[in-house]
Amino acid sequence: MIVTLIIICEVGFWVLLAGGLSLRYLARMPRAGLAVLLCEPLLELVLFVVTAIDLKNGAEPDWKHGLAAVYIGFSVGLGHRTIKWADARFAHRFAGGPPPVRPPKYGRARAVHEWKVAAHWTLAAGVALALLQGAVWYVGGDGSISSLRSWQTTMLLVIGINLVIAASYTLFPKQAPAGTAEERPLSKL
Repeated sequence: MIVTLIIICEVGFWVLLAGGLSLRYLARMPRAGLAVLLCEPLLELVLFVVTAIDLKNGAEPDWKHGLAAVYIGFSVGLGHRTIKWADARFAHRFAGGPPPVRPPKYGRARAVHEWKVAAHWTLAAGVALALLQGAVWYVGGDGSISSLRSWQTTMLLVIGINLVIAASYTLFPKQAPAGTAEERPLSKL
């Protein structure tokens, strides 16, 4: 049941996103579109409550409960960024908005961009870690929590990978090809 609900939440996220952006730009109803987009966190709330009830009713904590915590964490950490990404593209395509801004490719600007990306992923994994720890405490010593601990290890790995990627762009910045407008010395940025 939990996996089905996670799938429903994911599909619901994209349906609400498409509906909200359609109302905002195609129907020229920005307030109605915003109202639809603001309904998206309700999906995660339902998933959280159902997962908590499932555990309270004596379900053995397993990978599905961990996946629910990870899904909620990633929705919190990356959901707003995804909505902004889709909004910029939808506005450009259907409402004559400016083209979406592309991330920088070179130098310090790229490193800063990668640290921002790492911060979003770290927030997502951090929220998932907190929810997983809450589930561990909620279940207590009565149940097997190894699957929840396994998810926590995975979230720590996600944080580590993102920090290594961001650090690599800081320590080894990609230089612009010779003769391009983006070619600037690193010290002058």
